[in-house]
Amino acid sequence: MKILSVEKIREADAYTIAHEPIAGIDLMERAAIACFLWIAGKLTVKKAVYVFAGTGNNGGDGLAIARMLQQKHFPVQVYLIGSEETLSPSCSTNFERFRNIARNNVRFLKESEPLPEIHPGDVVIDSLFGSGLTRPVSGFSATLIRHINEARAMTISIDMPSGLFCDSSYKTGENPVVVKADYTLSFSPPKLALFLPENDVFLGKIQLLDIGISREFIDQTSVKNYFPDREMLAPRLKIRNKYDHKGTFGHALLICGSYGKMGAAVLAAHAALRSGSGLVSIHAPSSGVSILQSAIPEAMMSIDKNEKVVSALPDLSPFTAIGTGCGLGMDEQTQKAIKLLIQEAGQPIVFDADAINCLAENKTWLGFLPKHCIFTPHPKEFHRLVGKHSNDYDRVQMQLDFSFRYQAYVILKGAHTVITTPEGECYYNSTGNPGMATAGSGDVLTGMITSLLAQGYSPLDACILGVYLHGLSGDLACEETGQEALIAGDIIKYIGKAFQTLYGKF
Repeated sequence: MKILSVEKIREADAYTIAHEPIAGIDLMERAAIACFLWIAGKLTVKKAVYVFAGTGNNGGDGLAIARMLQQKHFPVQVYLIGSEETLSPSCSTNFERFRNIARNNVRFLKESEPLPEIHPGDVVIDSLFGSGLTRPVSGFSATLIRHINEARAMTISIDMPSGLFCDSSYKTGENPVVVKADYTLSFSPPKLALFLPENDVFLGKIQLLDIGISREFIDQTSVKNYFPDREMLAPRLKIRNKYDHKGTFGHALLICGSYGKMGAAVLAAHAALRSGSGLVSIHAPSSGVSILQSAIPEAMMSIDKNEKVVSALPDLSPFTAIGTGCGLGMDEQTQKAIKLLIQEAGQPIVFDADAINCLAENKTWLGFLPKHCIFTPHPKEFHRLVGKHSNDYDRVQMQLDFSFRYQAYVILKGAHTVITTPEGECYYNSTGNPGMATAGSGDVLTGMITSLLAQGYSPLDACILGVYLHGLSGDLACEETGQEALIAGDIIKYIGKAFQTLYGKF
């Protein structure tokens, strides 16, 4: 699924109106119906509903929703900012339609009058500004938004929480005035602001509604931001043939583990095998041999001469992909081994955890990276490697700059894990849950991506498929365990079902 800028969304609306064809007011009605159906299914008619509407098309959405709720006997009161003379044409039409059925339930707010009282058990529908905002909210509008936030009623924002920018961010140190929604009912195709951590406090739970925007326009529009879904990813999966054998599916090498951290190597190797690699070898300190061969007999061992840390590399020629960093440690000998790996490996490499930390401490080595390496940092590792950012829009740009400079793929882990490519593209993951914020989850991801690379997937496909399947495995596991009890081993248990789900077998 493509993520469109506000400008492109406006073009998509206009194209839909011209080519479906459909009148603009009817497209607004379609959006309002989608929101109304969701809201009506969530509320009881006993709830008092307050709709706060602006004078633009977002206000028109709110007025149309208010009319539909009123017709279903919800107690609705509409408050508008501005004046009747400033209403957009579609907003004006919906203002008249609502006034015709509930004249006493709509009025314009005045700065000189007290704001309406809202109780915690009430429902607020925010349709003040939507996605078109280009400057910070101030004056009476800011006072109204603060009043809404202080009321602590259930708040539902239409399209976007009012006050939030879609394609940019506030400056460092600013304290933006933005509606803090419990739910955001946005419209497909999605907007970038929905996927950035700093906006989470405003967005609440996001519901993406399909209102029939022209698929033809979306297909022919070039973008740099994507939200991968099953439709996009299923065709990228390889199909196994009858006479394939273990050599067909590659040989993954995991350079992982140190004394006291062999569990990371176990998790990565299990995940690599469950993700389809024909052969998996682990290069680890000699103290880990009995642990690893007992815990994962399907994997082969390459034994480092050092008892406690990785100090050297094995012969790399038999392997089709290499993953390193899980439980590796930061010993000086290990750092030298990472430098040697950069210099000698001709295979695709996945750098995770301490392998990233080694490079962060030796940034001059980055200039010798082979093309199309994959980095899988969590936020602190990203800060060490790339630097700190002032907001999440800056962070994405820093991530893109790193990918371009070193011709590398960067997977910054978190909610909506973001993948950047050397070509300047961003992929915001659509799977996963907070229960996956647990020790070893990243080791599982490293094993999965290394396995996909070993099987011949391109670095891009290995990244977006690996991240998606990792999150989907976590979602499937969470259905059984709940978020609190979820551990990394549970994610591995559901890798097979995640593949089957993506293939369409469930």
